[in-house]
Amino acid sequence: MFRTILAAGASALALTLATPALAEHHEEKKVEEKTPLPTMSFGTWGFDPQYLSANVDPGDDFFAYANQKWLDANPLPAEFSRFGAFNLLREKSTSDVSALVEELTSKDPASLTADEKRIVDAYKSYLDTAAIDAAGLAPAQPYIDQIQGASTLAELAVLWGTPGYASPIGGGVGVDAKDPTRYSVYFGSGGLGLPDRDYYLDESEKGVGIQTKYREYLTFLFTEAGYADPAAMAQTVYDFEDSIARKVSWDRATRRNRDLTYNALTPEEMTAIAAGFPLTSALATSGFGDADRFIVGDLPPSTERAAELGLSEDTLGKIGGGTPAMFELIVNTPIEVLQAWTLKEFLDDNASVLPTRFDEADFAFYGTVLSGTPEQRPRWKRAIDATEGQLGELVGASYVERYFPPENKAAMDELVVNLRLALAASIDEIDWMSEETKDEARAKLDSFTPKIGYRDNLDTYQGLAISGTNPLANRMAVARWSWDKDLAKLGGPIDRTEWFMLPQTVNAYYYSTLNEIVFPAAILQQPFFGITADAAVNYGGIGGVIGHEIGHGFDDQGSKSDAQGALRNWWTDDDRGAFDALGNALVEQYNGFCPLDDGETCVNGRLTLGENIGDLGGLSLAYRAYKLHLGGKEDKVIDGLTGDQRFFLAWAQVWRSQQREESYRNRLRTDSHSPEEYRTNGVVRNMDEWYEAFGVTPDDELYLPPEQRIRIW
Repeated sequence: MFRTILAAGASALALTLATPALAEHHEEKKVEEKTPLPTMSFGTWGFDPQYLSANVDPGDDFFAYANQKWLDANPLPAEFSRFGAFNLLREKSTSDVSALVEELTSKDPASLTADEKRIVDAYKSYLDTAAIDAAGLAPAQPYIDQIQGASTLAELAVLWGTPGYASPIGGGVGVDAKDPTRYSVYFGSGGLGLPDRDYYLDESEKGVGIQTKYREYLTFLFTEAGYADPAAMAQTVYDFEDSIARKVSWDRATRRNRDLTYNALTPEEMTAIAAGFPLTSALATSGFGDADRFIVGDLPPSTERAAELGLSEDTLGKIGGGTPAMFELIVNTPIEVLQAWTLKEFLDDNASVLPTRFDEADFAFYGTVLSGTPEQRPRWKRAIDATEGQLGELVGASYVERYFPPENKAAMDELVVNLRLALAASIDEIDWMSEETKDEARAKLDSFTPKIGYRDNLDTYQGLAISGTNPLANRMAVARWSWDKDLAKLGGPIDRTEWFMLPQTVNAYYYSTLNEIVFPAAILQQPFFGITADAAVNYGGIGGVIGHEIGHGFDDQGSKSDAQGALRNWWTDDDRGAFDALGNALVEQYNGFCPLDDGETCVNGRLTLGENIGDLGGLSLAYRAYKLHLGGKEDKVIDGLTGDQRFFLAWAQVWRSQQREESYRNRLRTDSHSPEEYRTNGVVRNMDEWYEAFGVTPDDELYLPPEQRIRIW
């Protein structure tokens, strides 16, 4: 299970200085972007006091106090559905990688190494929209022919088991949550074209409008595919997905329950629930024919299992039929509908490397209708993203060499040490946890593995062939290469060197089955971290992020894994009950944040509970670690701000962000992270130290009586 804050080098590529041709390309970028991107000043110590709003009481809205002046001065660029501190760094990372890639494109092709040529080919083939348009659907035709030629369910099931083709049901390889010494096959159902089942169930005017626009998009795809009555097929495929939403899919918050979603089946048990679906041939094509265990994530619990897990009637009502129901639905759906669904998935998934009309139609729906974004992201940026998606660690080797100073890693090591000491002290002081459970918690903390910057054995993508003229072929080749790489893990030892983010990724994550926290190089920059920044700011920024990821090991779901990463209950019943009661109180707090529709549309406190515990526990631990860093001394005052004030302002600055209403609605429904203003206000109002730092009183809107403040870690 990955939980994100949002999510030793191989030899670097030989790179040369930019040429005049590179300067010309940069000039093209300026024309293409149209809207200047916001910038952010961090002053002399890591937070620029000019952004403080004198007309906002920090106790009324701490997020606005720290961020509103910047938000007012920086309207959203047209290419973004939201923009803030994370986007700022992501744009920097994209520009940094672009500089590396463009240095390669400016070189004499004959002088490129084989790896450099693959990077150039991946980038240029995606960037060349004129060639993509000229080719039309010819590059896609062999794949389209395969889909349309699968005239039986058995033939289509084989195609669904082939890398590069979407399937409404299938699996992948991962570390076994209950036996983290082995890899197992994880299996489940999907199939929805809209972001969540709730979009199909929404009968409001907005919901019906989105459904209508989605069917119009499907009609476009089926028109391009040559259907005689594309609107009728669009409706039929929509009805198929609607059936998935109503009969198969689970409520998103319910799917977070790791006890409920771990169901290990034998091959015989898998066959028994397949309901006539040609499972054997599909598994053989996938490479899972010899697998001895299938972990099904959406298997409805038996009555006995539901009682064992203590599931309420309300929770049971949010559980769909899952994988067994999907098998049954597929078997009873006409083959031409399943064909059409597979075809529309292929065209949609690959729209960015098909003729421009596909790319524009895809963006018009998913970018504008669902997220409110007026303009498509510039092609050169998307070309960088595509190149990173195919050869990201090759590029990452050069990124690390140029942009990641060794002193950044050393400073992070110190921060991690202090955060671990802080959690150890916190565990010692908890009054609601028994010594028996504390010993298990200490063992888990001691076994945490921090990974900082990048991994030593960055991948060289051996055997992955990249075309310089066919970006669709590149996508299919990467799908096959990645699948074969994962498939090779079955039966082998656990690779503890593996990372699931690139060095140039601005994010971080916790992986429960390996009990590790991972911080890529690109996030170790301001506003999160500055080598010369004030310590209070670094602890409130990256310290809070480190604490957040460590905290995921002890949130409502991560806490179900032990020191070795195994999914098991290491708590006494009383301790777990006390912990869950604190979590339930936090759920109610966040349920009360209702930003849209005059208070009718609210944060889902249950869906966001894990991230909210990560935020609250993380910042609490970061504050304690900051005090450990000071060694009992009082920090200096800078620009009239105490160390504690600077610490909390740094946390608020990390979440500096604004977004479009459509994006906001989408995230409230689908995102396990709370909106940024509540990742600030919802956390600080539970910390006594914040009240003291800013003189918050019962007259302030964020004020909570001491007995209502929640402190978990």
